[in-house]
Amino acid sequence: MTADRAREMLAAVTGVVSVAGTVPIIAHVQTDRWADAARFAKETLGCAFFNFLTAIDWKADGLEVISWVDNLDARIPVQLRTKLGPGHTHCPSLVPVYRGANWMERECYDMFGVEFDGHPDRRRILLADDWEGHPLLKSYAVDTPHPPYR
Repeated sequence: MTADRAREMLAAVTGVVSVAGTVPIIAHVQTDRWADAARFAKETLGCAFFNFLTAIDWKADGLEVISWVDNLDARIPVQLRTKLGPGHTHCPSLVPVYRGANWMERECYDMFGVEFDGHPDRRRILLADDWEGHPLLKSYAVDTPHPPYR
């Protein structure tokens, strides 16, 4: 399989728009099709390696979740992106598809407040359980004293 063929196949999936001519392959995915697109990348494109997951706070445009998966044999990197929209924080979990998404989704919740629906363990992973807020949101007040930082 080639990257161009993988891009064409990914673009044919419902709810996915593939960006032409990019490496990695960039696919914009509707939030309700997020897990389906990841499953397609794993099962059909051979992207068995879950590389990375994070989010971006676009302020007025809301949060965007980004995941990177790879077919290491064919050297095909795929970047899946989904915009949650203003005021929305829920995204389907990729843990049922990629076990490696577990800690990264927990980290994304800690830092950005993205709630991954269907995640098996919603505990904080980086911050204390009593921590208030999500430090990587652009609306987070950096001068607010939080224990033990006063």
